[in-house]
Amino acid sequence: MSLSASDLQELQSALAERLYVQISGWHLYLGDANVASALAIECSARVNQGAEVAARQALDAVKVPLAGGASQLPLSKLIPPAQLRDLEEILEPYCG
Repeated sequence: MSLSASDLQELQSALAERLYVQISGWHLYLGDANVASALAIECSARVNQGAEVAARQALDAVKVPLAGGASQLPLSKLIPPAQLRDLEEILEPYCG
C-alpha cells in the first residue's frame, strides 16, 4: 500500500517541518536538508506495516550523503531518539 499523491505531499510537509537531524547540537530540519521527500516516499511504501516498523525501516533506507557524497549514513544514525517517536506519531494516521 502506498499513499495518494495528496497524502504523500501532506506527509512530506509534516516531515520537513517537524523532524530534524542533530549534529553537534545543531538541528537541521529535513526540509532544509532535502531529505523529507525521500523519507516520505520510503514511509509511504511501508505504512501497511504499522507506524513503528514503517518509521524504523524508512529511516534505515534513506541514505544521507556527507562530504559531497564521499560517504553516506542512514538517516536513522542522524536523528535523536525523540524524533523517531515523532515520526511514528506522524505516521499513525496513515497506517489506519
